[in-house]
Amino acid sequence: MVAAAFTPLARAAGFPDRALHLIVPFAPGGNVDTTARVVSAGLTQALGVSAVVENKPGAGGSIGADMVVRAAPDGYTLLVASNGPMTVNPFVQLHLPYDPLRDLAPVGMVGYVPHVLVVTPGLPAHTFAELIALSKTRRINTGTSGVGSATHLTLMRLNAASGANLAHVPYRGGGALIPDLVGGTLDATMTELSTALPLHRAGKVRILAVAAAQRSAIAPDIPTMIESGVKDFTASSYVGLLAPAKTPKDTQARLQQGLSASLDMPSVAGKLRDSGLEEATASQRTSAGFAEFLHAEYQRSKAAAELAGIKPE
Repeated sequence: MVAAAFTPLARAAGFPDRALHLIVPFAPGGNVDTTARVVSAGLTQALGVSAVVENKPGAGGSIGADMVVRAAPDGYTLLVASNGPMTVNPFVQLHLPYDPLRDLAPVGMVGYVPHVLVVTPGLPAHTFAELIALSKTRRINTGTSGVGSATHLTLMRLNAASGANLAHVPYRGGGALIPDLVGGTLDATMTELSTALPLHRAGKVRILAVAAAQRSAIAPDIPTMIESGVKDFTASSYVGLLAPAKTPKDTQARLQQGLSASLDMPSVAGKLRDSGLEEATASQRTSAGFAEFLHAEYQRSKAAAELAGIKPE
């Protein structure tokens, strides 16, 4: 019903009149790719033209992002972006070929997956407060998906904000650390809720807190970091849609309307929710709201990289 009402508006303005290309700057199968494929189906219905997903992986998302930056600013080539190419790579990659805040125009945010602090079941800490206390008496080896990753930066921020002393242990990707966490050779990890929740429910790991403003609808029993005493602490892996910076404002607006209509479709919303993605707020769905979010994330990542002593290389 939403799409049927929206499509004539898009066509009356002459845009779009051919297929959209959604560039995913990562390999198939990950969270961003899955989200892009769900959203592409909604955009196809909302805008009346095909929305084709193309994977352009490499350099932590920078290759695909730069491809969109260099594309014609006509609204037909869009970036499905997350933390890496937008608000992490500027602080870990030397000579990044684009400026994410200057060279890309936010269309709207799709949603986010909150970061969570997870421990191995045998660790004698059942709350975040207990973990903080324990970290001051013994080393707590805490894995992330790598130096300069979004979860590494979240861990650095958490140590600074909470007074915890969680020792960083970088892995080559988030999947590599899970067997060590389950097996007890790794004490803790900072990861995404969607990754940890099935293991938590199976009793193989224990989630102590979620870094979100409120408890997750899919895990209402898990307290937030804020409830656990870390003031205003939130962190997530987000997904959003962006266009080349010089894309006309009316084209950007039409894309934003199409995205919003797509996210309102029960089929799209349901699949995103099932994948573990939390809904973006009404404000975050807008171009201005998503831009504000990205600027704040950029500053948080910059501060965290400085805390961690990370130098671009």
